[in-house]
Amino acid sequence: MIRKILHILFLPCSEATLLMEKKNAQSISARENRKLTMHLMICKWCKMYNEKLKVLDKIFKKTFSEKEKEINDSEIQDFKNKMIDKLNF
Repeated sequence: MIRKILHILFLPCSEATLLMEKKNAQSISARENRKLTMHLMICKWCKMYNEKLKVLDKIFKKTFSEKEKEINDSEIQDFKNKMIDKLNF
């Protein structure tokens, strides 16, 4: 019960996932980072999503850095956003 209240008051999951994506694509403010950190402390689902996001980033960067064609971070982020849209997150 307390977790649900904190969840709603501090940062809902929908905003947390957006902040995670924004953090991977660019930097976020100190306030946003603090709110995201607090959210990840109380939400196991978003914490798992964040870990999977980090793994995907590493895989994409490693895969694309080994190829001759370089791909920038914004292209990786666009690809992730398309995947998320298709999964209906």
